[in-house]
Amino acid sequence: MSSEHRYHVQVTWTGNLGSGTREYRGYARAHSIEIPGAPAILATSGLGPRRDPDRVDPEELLVSALSSCHLLTYLHLCSRDGIVVTEYTDGAEGTLRLDPGGGGRMVSVTLHPRVVISDGSPERANELHEEAHRTCFIASSVNFPVTCEPSLVRGPSPPVPPRTG
Repeated sequence: MSSEHRYHVQVTWTGNLGSGTREYRGYARAHSIEIPGAPAILATSGLGPRRDPDRVDPEELLVSALSSCHLLTYLHLCSRDGIVVTEYTDGAEGTLRLDPGGGGRMVSVTLHPRVVISDGSPERANELHEEAHRTCFIASSVNFPVTCEPSLVRGPSPPVPPRTG
């Protein structure tokens, strides 16, 4: 496998209401994010009265990228270690701090994964969150703290699919 991967994303502003950016209130913050082979993501600005509540904003996408990367890494590690995960949800939260001069930055993200396992060591299942965090590509790429506050529940085993043939 190559040690370098490239990603191609097309972002297109769709908010020209007729006069471009001539006036601050004269344009929408609507844009689309297109990734080859995937449905378009309809996006908007993150703050202020110009935010479209029916679209996602860049800050939400950043928090969801961290949560998604942790999820996928964690599931891989559980599968590798014989831990059967039957449910996983994460109520991730991010904090953006605005500067007096108009800028700002994301200062923290906290993941709150709730994991249901039916087989394997609960202790190991909890430990794997630390390994998932250390090996998550997105968490390794940001310059603010990403913390994980997991909860674990022991659940019933999923049904075994019938054998065919």
